Amino acid sequence: MSASCCPPQHNRGDNQGSPTDGRFRRVLWIALLVNAAMFVIELATAQTASSAALLADSVDFLGDAINYALSLFVLSLSLVTRARVAWLKGLSMLLFGLWVIGQAAWHAWSGVVPEATTMSVVGALALAANLGVAALLFAHREGDSNRRSVWLCTRNDAIGNVAVLAAAAGVFGTGTGWPDVIVAGVMAVLALHSGWQVVRLAVREMRGGAVAPAPAE
Repeated sequence: MSASCCPPQHNRGDNQGSPTDGRFRRVLWIALLVNAAMFVIELATAQTASSAALLADSVDFLGDAINYALSLFVLSLSLVTRARVAWLKGLSMLLFGLWVIGQAAWHAWSGVVPEATTMSVVGALALAANLGVAALLFAHREGDSNRRSVWLCTRNDAIGNVAVLAAAAGVFGTGTGWPDVIVAGVMAVLALHSGWQVVRLAVREMRGGAVAPAPAE
């Protein structure tokens, strides 16, 4: 996804005490609880379904829950501190993408065929959860790298859930595990792209002490 899809409107200074901070904090708490619950649900079903895409999505929920917790911790801190945390969050997105690629390669080599019905039910539940969180976060998608990373994580999750449903349909229709492997690979690429996007923005903020516009791609 390009950074120009929803370019942040940046300004100088930390904007601490903004009326939007209280609303953003409440949204983060809701997102944290939803993602933690979905991680438990997906992790419990990913193994029984033997799905690389579903397992990747469960780990993504865990990563997002951690990201939301970190965002709550740094929300009232300085811009540079928030940028440092965003850098760590972006790095975690990169590592997640690499991990998923490894899992997809293993499933492709071993010829695992996942359970399509379980994938469909859990994927639909995850999509509903992420769409609800994305709707709450939409108004907060623009700003520093910390807020942008939160929005990107949620947006990627919703896209990933649609992909999991598509993989389930593909597995059901073909009787092979290749749709699951392909979707897991696409989710990995999305995580790598978004992680790199957040890391670059965070580095600029740490160097300059102020938010700079995201580069066009």
